[in-house]
Amino acid sequence: MTKILIIEDESAIRRVLSKILQEESKEYEVFEASDGIEGLEKLKKDDYDLVLCDIKMPKMDGLEVLTEAKKIKPEVPFVMISGHGDLETAVNAMRLGAYDYISKPPDLNRLLNTVRNALDKQKLVVENKHLKKKVSKRYEMIGESAPLQQIRQMIEKVAPTEARVLITGSNGTGKELVAHAIHCQSERAEAPMIEVNCAAIPSELIESELFGHIKGAFTSAVKDRAGKFEAANNGTIFLDEIGDMSLPAQAKVLRALQENKITRVGSDKDISVDVRVIAATNKDLKKEIAEGRFREDLYHRLAVILIKVPSLNERRDDIPLLISHFSDKIAEEQGISPKKFSKKAIELLQKQDWTGNIRELRNVVERLFILGGKEISEDDVKAFAGK
Repeated sequence: MTKILIIEDESAIRRVLSKILQEESKEYEVFEASDGIEGLEKLKKDDYDLVLCDIKMPKMDGLEVLTEAKKIKPEVPFVMISGHGDLETAVNAMRLGAYDYISKPPDLNRLLNTVRNALDKQKLVVENKHLKKKVSKRYEMIGESAPLQQIRQMIEKVAPTEARVLITGSNGTGKELVAHAIHCQSERAEAPMIEVNCAAIPSELIESELFGHIKGAFTSAVKDRAGKFEAANNGTIFLDEIGDMSLPAQAKVLRALQENKITRVGSDKDISVDVRVIAATNKDLKKEIAEGRFREDLYHRLAVILIKVPSLNERRDDIPLLISHFSDKIAEEQGISPKKFSKKAIELLQKQDWTGNIRELRNVVERLFILGGKEISEDDVKAFAGK
């Protein structure tokens, strides 16, 4: 059922609005409040999909109700109704976060259209929240070890700032998870985070991929195309494996960082971009600089904050939690019950040398799931978890 709250001091208008809504749809469950204070109390105690609120009321006017309600339930859409309709009141209501403003007596079609549109928007907001929760769960960092707690503390301090971050660590340690955590806790969380794997894109295409191109810039450029920097405008761009980027592309990235401007391949027109850059690499960039494969000026632009992600061998205390997490995840993917790991099996896995880090551990857990017994034993680990 869709729950709608009407806050209106005139009982006759409350009854009319309630009747209109109930006749419009059997899905609408309508609740009433005779003044702003009662309305706020109801909002605190229960969840509503939409609020219709009068502006001129005794005890507490509609704009005060709207202001207070947005503090406790910011996602609930408010449609303000007033018999004293003037442009300034409407503008104030919208500025305070109202979805729409309707004058009394309300036009029936306009009222019902506004209600439908507000509920559609509310549905999208809820779905968006669920999707974001799913995404944040997907990029969750599992573990309670001291090295991981240090990383979390750094993320907490760094995320709200605009500082550029360079994440280092060997393959499979979870550098991508750190980048996502920084973005999700930043002021840019509502904007997109665009990921670019610099190692996966051929050097002759990396510039077009990052900065876009205009029609005719090269043989296959049949139309204008925006690059990843433009796609990430107002958000975050994550340059994974930046150590594999060609020197010409590095020069263009440096310009984007220095001037907040990019130029599409084949064009001479500058495009302004507002992007936070997070980069990651498994290479020793200082060694790459010494050997002339990486620009030192770009390194210093990127490495405002350096985060080194520990290897799995450095955080063995997290292995039991990671095994449990992967066990649940694999069971869910394959539609079977999670398997338990015996204490001896976990201890044996903790002693292994994890050169492939978390990625390797996940593969081993999946292998044991498929090939091991009902409970994964020490013998299963010895038989199937070898290199």
